[in-house]
Amino acid sequence: MLPVRLDRARPTPLPAQLAAAVRGLVTDGTLTTGDRLPSSRALAADLGVARAVVEQAYDQLLAESWVETRRGSGTFVASGEVLPTAAPPPWPATREPQYVRLDAGTPWIDPRHLAGWRRAWREVSAAVPPRGYPDPRGLPDLREALAERLARTRGLTVEPDEILVTAGTTDGLRQLLGALGPGGVLVEDPGYRAAVETVRSAGRAVVDHPALLPVTDLAGCAAAYVTPAHQHPLGRVMPAADRLALLAAARDAGAVVVEDDYDSEFRYDVAPVPALAALDRSRVAYLGTASKSVSPSLRLGWLVAPPSLNEDLVRRRAVTHDTPPWPSQHALLTLLRDGWVDKVVRTARRVYADRAPRVAAALAPHAQPAGPLAGMYSTWLTDPASAERARAAGHAAGFDVPLLADYCRRADRTGLVVGFGGVTDVELARALDAIVGGLAEG
Repeated sequence: MLPVRLDRARPTPLPAQLAAAVRGLVTDGTLTTGDRLPSSRALAADLGVARAVVEQAYDQLLAESWVETRRGSGTFVASGEVLPTAAPPPWPATREPQYVRLDAGTPWIDPRHLAGWRRAWREVSAAVPPRGYPDPRGLPDLREALAERLARTRGLTVEPDEILVTAGTTDGLRQLLGALGPGGVLVEDPGYRAAVETVRSAGRAVVDHPALLPVTDLAGCAAAYVTPAHQHPLGRVMPAADRLALLAAARDAGAVVVEDDYDSEFRYDVAPVPALAALDRSRVAYLGTASKSVSPSLRLGWLVAPPSLNEDLVRRRAVTHDTPPWPSQHALLTLLRDGWVDKVVRTARRVYADRAPRVAAALAPHAQPAGPLAGMYSTWLTDPASAERARAAGHAAGFDVPLLADYCRRADRTGLVVGFGGVTDVELARALDAIVGGLAEG
């Protein structure tokens, strides 16, 4: 058996403790390349824990390439070709330090689901690509699957031909802005920085609007960009009265409301709030993305524009061929049809529901939450000096912690935006220790 002890009194989850212990045994030479680890059943019995604890630890080590599995033989310390080094070599003096970024947009993908991802790409390799340029709206079967999913999960009933497959949220926003009349774009402040840059790149003025105040006037604006399901980055759900006020202002000004349905699938405190577009299809353009449920690197999303703009958008895309690659679309179709996306979302939601309270328990004595606990990140209000100390402490430990001030333009808000989706449990524990240490210094 392994010389490992687990401490139930520690706040670190037992699977994370076990995974850390095995890493230590590898780096100190107790375990070497090719050594066979005990079976999950045997190790669980020896440690007096549930078998699931050992399985989760082994899954984590497998995802990090510390171990490898051999069909019918068991789990072994990984070969030298894939085994992580105990300590990375020093970076050259001219190279920037590499940090694990606690960003608000990288999701958790359970390593146990990777087989479905590989199966989807095998299907792509065997599929027959379309002749010539593909449908400017996107792969027809994918749009049908997305229409079904929007109706089932977001309360938004649309026809497949009303959906345009995009290369992500900002691509959908860019294409939409090209079809609108003159005018600036109202953007929440603090708000999504990529949206701000997209608006500016389109040659339009950014109209700053305090994020938590209702929008009652859109005079002179062509559009208003909002994140009503989970305001980015403050986390609030837009109240019903504010939604109605925004739609009324858009109707009065002849403007379009651009709904970025950011992070909507990952509520674990309440049921997901229906999409704003379900209230007024004629006035709201809906943006969705696969980045939070599948992978940011897939670069796929979807746009449901108001019917009055749809024909012009399709015409432009038919001329520019501005559609995402067919193989990526086909892969997403397979993932949706197989139920893989639903499974990944359910698993990630459980992980976030477990991690969010851990983050809150660590930070609440030192900072104030900006909104409810939901999604894959939480935002914490502090004074500027405390935020800078926490970020510096994070850097010293190898983590990059985004500052709330970086999301602000005119808003005077300071604090931290702590993402917990794109890290392991062990990394999260280390990051929180560093952040709390920085905050406690004050």
